[in-house]
Parts: sequence; structure tokens; C-alpha cells
Amino acid sequence: MNRILVLVPESPDSQRISGLLEAEGYAPIPVSDPAALPLEATTAAAVVCDRSRMDEVLATLVRPVVVLDREPDIRSAVTSIKAGASDYLPADCGGRELADALGRAMAECRTQLDVTYAMIGASTTMQSLVDSIAKAAPTGSTVLITGESGTGKELVARALHSGSARRGAPMISLNCATVPADQIEAELFGKPGDEPGGLVEAARGGTLFLDEVGELPAAAQSRLLRALDSNPDVRLIAASHRDLQGLVGTGQFRKDLYYRLKVVALHVPPLRDRGDDVLLLAEEMLDRTMQKLGKKGLYFADAALEDLRRYSWPGNVRELENAIQRAVILSDGGAIETSMLAIEPPRTDVAEAAKPVTPDQTIEDYFVSFVTAHQDSMTETELAAKLGISRKSLWERRQRLNIPRKKTKKRGLRRDVT
Repeated sequence: MNRILVLVPESPDSQRISGLLEAEGYAPIPVSDPAALPLEATTAAAVVCDRSRMDEVLATLVRPVVVLDREPDIRSAVTSIKAGASDYLPADCGGRELADALGRAMAECRTQLDVTYAMIGASTTMQSLVDSIAKAAPTGSTVLITGESGTGKELVARALHSGSARRGAPMISLNCATVPADQIEAELFGKPGDEPGGLVEAARGGTLFLDEVGELPAAAQSRLLRALDSNPDVRLIAASHRDLQGLVGTGQFRKDLYYRLKVVALHVPPLRDRGDDVLLLAEEMLDRTMQKLGKKGLYFADAALEDLRRYSWPGNVRELENAIQRAVILSDGGAIETSMLAIEPPRTDVAEAAKPVTPDQTIEDYFVSFVTAHQDSMTETELAAKLGISRKSLWERRQRLNIPRKKTKKRGLRRDVT
């Protein structure tokens, strides 16, 4: 169980925070004297502290720190993140919100400690990517990362940040697809009258990573371009699974911003194009998952290894990680069979639909082509399994992409009409 140090001066507040952490499965360790932090922190995974104690904590520890503020505002949030805090929350936050912040902070810490995990692979495409990252990381240049969803674009961004002179400063991340269009400008640049404000300011001296940058509205694209020109102390790394050049052609993405982002272009290959890398990744993920879940002695059966290699992995590395976690949870020990991974090698009749996505084809295009080609011969459960998603996600994407499910004919007693 993760031990979390709690440095909150007011006793009732400290008790409340400890109670929230316990309810979320953490082991809170209240600390009243900052001088005791170094000793207590030897076995702690992270720290939750009041903003009044933030400077003492950040100066003393090299641990993820989540700051709580009884009077939160954007200026304090920016100042805290710039000082090195992993996250900033109002003091009256809920347990789930606090747990999510700690989860992100600890995951980021683990990633920064060994970003090479994302680079595991002996294939030519991965070796080329690793070489390009090593060359681009120290330059400070803007980087555009492309690749399908689930390939590890954010981990590549973290490798770039960790290999740069800015590694001691924060890397601020934002998935542009998750923020409503009418709120994203305030998120990036702050609300009118706030100075400083927004994530662009928070990333000053460090790195700003914008995932799914192709989802930015036109107004936000214009402001981002101006911000890049006026704020050279921020390194921008952007990523997208969409064809940005194609969006430029249709007027959905600014041409000048596209070329401003594409100073260095890196492409993360899909897992199906990486050959035996999938086996190297699978073995590494199995070891880590066993350690995380407290299991021992698991290994892949020979047939499972063959199926891991043959499967097309439409969900890429993320799908592989989920499949292995599922198998470890279900296994009672010994060999992991294909059935535990909930995958199967492609059938002959789906081989054409499972071919690699072409550079000008988005993941939505792939989804539409696969579903429309095979919805008559496969159940919804089979379709979802092939795509590496849940049935709920399949239904939601059908609605969003306007692919209605075809109705099957009802069977019943035949009646002759006379």
C-alpha cells in the first residue's frame, strides 16, 4: 500500500485528508514537524501538503507533491506548478479528485525515472525513433509527434523532456480533446485579467505538451501561434493521431501553426509494424504487472506467445498493457493462455480490414471501415474485442460516427398467408 505523507497544519483538515486517503486505499502518515520529512519520506510514495508548507517540502524532498490551498486561484496554481509541485487542488477537494492527482503524480514520477520503458524494442523503426529522440531532446526545438492512439506518444514527449536541459522544470500536459472548445483558451492562456495565467505561463522554463493538438479550435490555434512567438521560454511538444497536413488542406488547421509545430517530426509506429517488439514489451509488462499485483511464477504459454505476435493490436501498446493486466488478474499461477488475454489472431476474412492504417487514414477511418465491413458477420462483442475496446465504447463511437447497428431479422413461427 502506498504511504502518503500528509503535512497539513490544522488538525481537523489533516484528519479529513487522512480519512479521504484511507478511503481510497492509501496509507496516510500525518507529519506535524517539517524537520521529520526526510526520515519519514524514505518509504513514502508522495506528499500532500498545505500551500503554506509547500516551499519547505519542495526544498527538502524529491517526491511527487500535491499542494492543497484553502483559497485557490489561478495565480497560486501557476506559482505552485512552476515551483515544482506535481498538482494543485482546493483544500476542500474530494477523495476521488485527490486520489486521481496522486495517481498522475506518481505515474509521472515513475515515467521520468525510466522513460526508456516506452522505447523498448529492437525493431528498425523503434531504433530509428530512439536515435531521433536522442538527437532532438537537447535542442529545445518544437517537436510534432504523430501516431495512432495508444502507441505511446506522451511517453515519447516525456523522454524528450527528460533528455533536455529543462528536465528540472515541470512538463505541463494537456489533452486538447478532453477540454470543451469554449474553455480551452482559458485553460491555456488564463481568464481575462489573470496575470500570469494558464498552462502556457505555468510551463515557462519547462515543456508544454499538447496532446491531440488537432482538436484545437481556430481561435485557440491563433493564440497559441502568438504565444509561441512571444514566449520563447516555453518548449512546445505537440502530438496528434490525425493527419494535420490533411486538416490544413481542408482549412481546419492553420498552415502557419502546422509548420511552426513541425520543426522536428517524430512518428511512433503502430505495434503491428514492430515485429517481435511485442514479445519484448509483453515480457516486460508481465514482470511489472506481477510485481504490482503481488503475483509470482507466471509465464506465457507457447501458443499465447505466437498469438501475441500474430494479433494486429488495433489499440496498440495500451491494448497490450490492458490485456496482460487482465491475464495476470485472472491467472491462478503457471502458464498464461490466449484465452486469458482475450485476444485471438486475425481470421482470414478479417485480414484485409486489419491491415495497417495508411498515413492519410485516421483511426476513425479505420474504425468505420472495420465495423462496416464486418458487422454482418461478427457480434458486437466480437467487434469490440477485435478493436480492443469495450462494448460501451463501440456503441458510443457508432453514435458519434453515425454508423447505426444493422437490425437482424427476428425469427419466429412461420405463418402461411392464404
